[in-house]
Amino acid sequence: MDYQDIKTDLSEQMLTITLNRPDRLNAFTLRMKDELVHALAEADRNDDIRAVIVTGAGKVFCAGMEMQPEDGGHLFGYDDAEGMNPPLETIRDSGGELSLAIYNCRKPVIGAINGAAVG
Repeated sequence: MDYQDIKTDLSEQMLTITLNRPDRLNAFTLRMKDELVHALAEADRNDDIRAVIVTGAGKVFCAGMEMQPEDGGHLFGYDDAEGMNPPLETIRDSGGELSLAIYNCRKPVIGAINGAAVG
């Protein structure tokens, strides 16, 4: 998977995952969630990785959910402007999905929180 909203760096058996949207204060997007879930699963499978560190690029760790559709924001996981309005029970909780990916990762996951962390 090619990452756009995160970047990864493996050094000395530590995988650093950086939220990489500093121009938007690392606001959380569904793409970012998918990339984080993928990176955590890959880290879990890789025996060369002993721990995962998650941090943010720039002065803010994460400004919360991205709300601007043109910047990748989709309130509640769907874009009503495009007429995509599935029943509420079918909408996935992106934060919950990420939390489960962290929980399921057998490597220690460390949050290196720099600046504000919202949401």
